Amino acid sequence: MAARFKHSFKHGGLAYFGGIAAAVPALLFAQGAWAEEADESAGSTSIQVIGHPDPEGLLPDQTAPKAVSAISADFITKQAPTLNAFQLVNLLPGATVASSDPYGLSTSSSLTLRGLGQDAIGVLMEGAPQNDIGYFYAYPSQFADAENVRQVALTQGGVDIDSPVVAAAGGLLSLSLDDPKKERGGLVTLSVGSYDERRVFARFDTGLLGSSGLRAFVSYSNNRADNWRGAGYDIRQHVDAKLLAEWGDGNRASLALSYNNATTSAYPSPTLADWKAYGRGYNYDRTYTEGSTSYWRLYRGPFRNLYASAPVHLKLGERLAFDSTAYLQFGYGNAPYGTQLSTTGNYLGTEELTQPISLPGAVDGVATVLGNWTGKQMRAGDVAKLTLQAGAHKLTAGLWFDYGTDRVLQTYGTIGADGRPDDPWGHQSTAIRTADGRLLAYENQRTVTVTKGFFVADSVALAPGLDLDIGFKGVHVLRDGENYLPGPQGKVRRGAFAALPRAAVHYQLDDRQQLFANVSTNFRTPNEFALYNSYNAGEVVSQGTSALKNEYSVSEELGYRYIGPSLSFSLTAFHYHFRNRQVATVVNSGGAEVNSTINSGSQTSYGLDGEIDYRPARCVSVYLSGEYLHARIDDDLPVGDDYLPTKGKRAVSSPRFQFALGSTYDDGRLFGSTALKYVGRQYATFMNDESIKGYATLDLSIGVHLAGLIDAQRMDLRLNAINVTNPRVLSGVYSVSTNAQDTVGRNGTLIAGSAPAYYVGSGRAFVATLARAF
Repeated sequence: MAARFKHSFKHGGLAYFGGIAAAVPALLFAQGAWAEEADESAGSTSIQVIGHPDPEGLLPDQTAPKAVSAISADFITKQAPTLNAFQLVNLLPGATVASSDPYGLSTSSSLTLRGLGQDAIGVLMEGAPQNDIGYFYAYPSQFADAENVRQVALTQGGVDIDSPVVAAAGGLLSLSLDDPKKERGGLVTLSVGSYDERRVFARFDTGLLGSSGLRAFVSYSNNRADNWRGAGYDIRQHVDAKLLAEWGDGNRASLALSYNNATTSAYPSPTLADWKAYGRGYNYDRTYTEGSTSYWRLYRGPFRNLYASAPVHLKLGERLAFDSTAYLQFGYGNAPYGTQLSTTGNYLGTEELTQPISLPGAVDGVATVLGNWTGKQMRAGDVAKLTLQAGAHKLTAGLWFDYGTDRVLQTYGTIGADGRPDDPWGHQSTAIRTADGRLLAYENQRTVTVTKGFFVADSVALAPGLDLDIGFKGVHVLRDGENYLPGPQGKVRRGAFAALPRAAVHYQLDDRQQLFANVSTNFRTPNEFALYNSYNAGEVVSQGTSALKNEYSVSEELGYRYIGPSLSFSLTAFHYHFRNRQVATVVNSGGAEVNSTINSGSQTSYGLDGEIDYRPARCVSVYLSGEYLHARIDDDLPVGDDYLPTKGKRAVSSPRFQFALGSTYDDGRLFGSTALKYVGRQYATFMNDESIKGYATLDLSIGVHLAGLIDAQRMDLRLNAINVTNPRVLSGVYSVSTNAQDTVGRNGTLIAGSAPAYYVGSGRAFVATLARAF
């Protein structure tokens, strides 16, 4: 019997969380004052302390003419080393993170910025795009280990003109890796925690290699943890490496590699009815019974991927510079699921197969099998630019080329008598075939996506402290594919070009104050799934089309920054208008869950972002961020031959209010941090007839720098408490629907409702970590 949980978040709970978060910085401040007094009274000491005396790292100084937030290594090193990039930016304004597990291992996670989903957020690592070329999603559990990350920057609005991304109206998440050290050495970290969490990380830096100017690092990590709810466990092995050469006056070239090999469990996403009935007990079966399709081993997805990036910066003269970032990606994986096949009534596309077909393990004409949703991707590209300083003008011109292939198959594999899949990877060589040797496939397609872009820009100094940036970017995206299933569809092709002008102004009022304003444009094409027919029982159940309209958006920002010795803050007002707004959802395709989009027409969003970093003492930093968001649907939504009355409704996954309170403390011996995040109500349907309540989470950490007790090398011991208050909540919308309740359309048709699904907020976890440099 599944356990039943109820949770109601009330203002009293928020006050309780707020009290905790406010009390911890106060205690840290008191500790900081005590430490200063102790330093003054103790005088000199023979102990050499090598730590992080600067506690900042939540609001690095910015001068860009747009909203940019960031976290640096000073903050990252105080967090649990298991956290992925999405979890790390949770405190930043506008960022709403729904994570399925406390350790960030699962691929089931979500990031939205100003109400725009992760398929509308560009992601770069060392300048190379990380988004899936077909569906625009990025998977943070595959990114570099936190120990190797120097900074994570979050641009909430328009992205840089030279960023090699499309579908980035929501902004840009950019990871910068740490440079190899100039001195030979290394770092080892060991972590243990809740749910049998075990992690080891080791990094080696070569230091400068003779007189070559070269230096490099390579790291390896191994992470294993049980699922925090339900049966199963996750395993992640990861390798990062970076080779760097610097010479002359500012010339540098590097090669960064990131390899990930993981097998992670999918967490089922409940509907609201499921959540009310089972709470956190809504899980896959722990033990296998004959014929069951809900056994947890049928939902463990293996994936391997390799990212390579080669940024180069060359000074060709006093006024001319060349930049290039070439990149290459490979990936293969399976998102499996349990299902049943019958020996009769089978089709391949629209072709009826000779009946009955042979199915291993069939009982009474039915076989329980593993459904394989496999993807094999390759992506390569380069973005290059020339920058010329000509008097008051800084001129930039560049080109971007990107080529990617995506081979998608939905096949079926056999399972043993104990429910274990015979081939969890879903290779074609082991998949079930028809009598004439063809793959028995529900989906079988290959898509080539070619992106070509050019950009020109001019940054002109109009007066002391006053700069004007203008630019134009042209991008063409071509999808060329083939549906290999028998039926009316074969080749598919769709091309789209977008003109993307932009402008920005930045005014430095004085040494501490800045004003900025910008207007930018963005677009995205429908994902590749929209191009292809889907078949069921020989009939076309979803008609692929190349006639879908592109999303196009115009956004504006007006902001103010103050950067002071002990207080820094920024305030940004923003406005968006979308045409053909594409909202990500998940649809069921033959039993597999597949990313898709809904065209919701026109949408208008506006709001206010703010963040403050206050440093009241040498060892203490307190950070506060918040957002107000008004996101409105401007059109009725077409459904069949009718329209849902959605005009004026709030956009899905767009909380009106959210805020965060964080703090760090580091006196060179003791250190710690707090991270409180509140997210308001989120609607899950375009009709606003179903939503999830607001919720709050709280992370804490405390540690000690042990350097000086054994030798002068860095050695840290810390304890991280993730989601320490353990609220039983739904943390985000996994799949939206048009309407949850039956609704009468504008033309009088009764439009049946369908239930959205949600992410379950992760449980409490504790992680102890020992880090040792050598």
